[in-house]
Formats: sequence, structure tokens, C-alpha cells
Amino acid sequence: MQDVVLGIDIGGTGIKFGLVTRTGEILVTDKVKTKGYPNPEKLPEDLLKWATKACSDHQVTLVGVGIGTPNGNYYKGTIDFAPNLPWKGVVTLKSFFESTFKLPAALTNDAKAAAIGEMYFGGAKGMKDFLFITLGTGLGSGIVVNGQIAYGFDSLAGEVGHTIVYRNGRECPCGRRGCLEQYVSAPGIVKTYYELLRSKNLDEFRTSIGNMIDSAELCKLAEDGDTLALEAFQKTGEILGFALSNSACYTRPEKIFLFGGLAQAGDLIFKPTIKSFESYLLPIYQNKIPIVPSGLKESEAAILGSASLIWNELNK
Repeated sequence: MQDVVLGIDIGGTGIKFGLVTRTGEILVTDKVKTKGYPNPEKLPEDLLKWATKACSDHQVTLVGVGIGTPNGNYYKGTIDFAPNLPWKGVVTLKSFFESTFKLPAALTNDAKAAAIGEMYFGGAKGMKDFLFITLGTGLGSGIVVNGQIAYGFDSLAGEVGHTIVYRNGRECPCGRRGCLEQYVSAPGIVKTYYELLRSKNLDEFRTSIGNMIDSAELCKLAEDGDTLALEAFQKTGEILGFALSNSACYTRPEKIFLFGGLAQAGDLIFKPTIKSFESYLLPIYQNKIPIVPSGLKESEAAILGSASLIWNELNK
């Protein structure tokens, strides 16, 4: 029978999971609400029942479990103080799954898992050095060097979203000010738009406060030619390009992949980002590091990422 792994993506609202083959085919998926599991030890028990039936239905053999999660610590297999999850403190989730499934399990940060997914199943196939950036509610990142995710000393390396781009800038939940993700993210670009609106049309700003738009609506405004929305994308791309030009100096990636809701804006975000990136880039790197969209489907990336994590472990 064909071997498969169980890929699990844990989010603040929902938990997605599915059976994935070695070639990246997702055989079946499902999801549950995160708040339905105030006790994390119950999650492996329920997913074992689901996986046992799914494997029987598809006549496949389960060989491992991969988990992508906010604040995932790869070395310890724990979730460490995740602010958006119902589980507080340090949760030994990997060991819960291994003891329940009696199979190898691996756990890491969700953005790092997606980066491994890009390497296995996306646009980074065959690459050993690349940078993967997720542009959503925050800015996540996975740095791949010599074919391996950069975990650093304690598994917490690669926080590109928390590099400071403005001294004493916008306040970040991390406790500092001016972090990149406060400017380059779905909420960040909306803040930029309203700052522009306030500086240029105070009356319209006042009337809009009760019915604030989100990043998807902002994208639609920009596509329709709204000058302030276009300016917000321009500024956001300039900041991202600047930050990426500095990141490139550390690892000299072959490519940089952008993924997530904000990356779906296409040229609105890519053009100003690339222009800014090239203008700030070290001259010996210029015109040598493409910034491209992720090769992963938005709907599949989370499960493929966590599945590729355990496939990567099993292949070692």
C-alpha cells in the first residue's frame, strides 16, 4: 500500500489536516475549530480516529505526522506561549501525537513549514537557498540555507517580520516599535491607507472611521484606480523591498518567494517591492535575485507545508 503522512496546520480559529502522499497529492482533508479543544491532549485522540478511517477508505499506510503551528519550537516539539491559541504556556504537542499515534512526528513554526512545502512541492524544487515570506495577518518567514531551514540556536531564528524598519515606529505586539510586519501585512497596509487618508482628506477620514475597509477591499480600490489605495501599495512595497534587500545580505538567496493574501494583489505589491529591492540591494546582487509568487496554492499550502516537514524528517 502507498505511504502517506498526516499534515496538520493549527491556527487561532481552525485546525486543518489531511493525508498527503510523498509526491504532494492531498488525498483527503478536513478541519475542526480550535476552540473545540481547550485540552490539547484530546486533539491527537480525535485525529487518530479520523486518520484511521481515512487511511482505510483510501487503502494507504500512515507513516508520520507533521504539525505547523504558531510559536512552534522544532527542537523541543512544543508550542511556546502562542498568544492566539487557547493553550497557554508551553504545550508538548509533538509528544502527545507520538504517544497517541505510535509514529514519528515533527512540529515547527507554520511559516517555516510552508517554506519546506515550497521546497518540496512548490516553486523552490531543487533549490538550496531561498527566502520564503508569508504576507497575511502578520509577516512570517522561512529562510532556507544549503537545503535546510535556518532554525538558529533555539529554533526561533528567521523572524524577518520583526526586523525594525522604523525607529520608534508603530507599536508591535512583540513589545517593540517599528517592526516590518506592522507595515507589510494585511492590517499594516490598511493602517498606511488611513494615515494617508487622514493627512490628505481629514473630513473623509472622519466619516470612514465607522466603516473601515480591510486589505481585500483596499486591493479592489487600487485595482479601480483609487490614488490613495495605489499610494498605500506603493509605500508598502517600498518598505518590503528595503527590508528584503537587507535580508538578502545574510544568505544570498537564489530566489525570494512571496505568499499569502497580500501577495495575491499581484503587480500592485510586486512592482514597487522589486523596484525598491533592486535600488537598495548590494550592487553585486542586483538583477540576480528574482522576487516571485509562491508556487503553492493558497488553499493547499498549510497542509502541504506540515506534511513536507515530516516527509523531510523521514527522508533524513
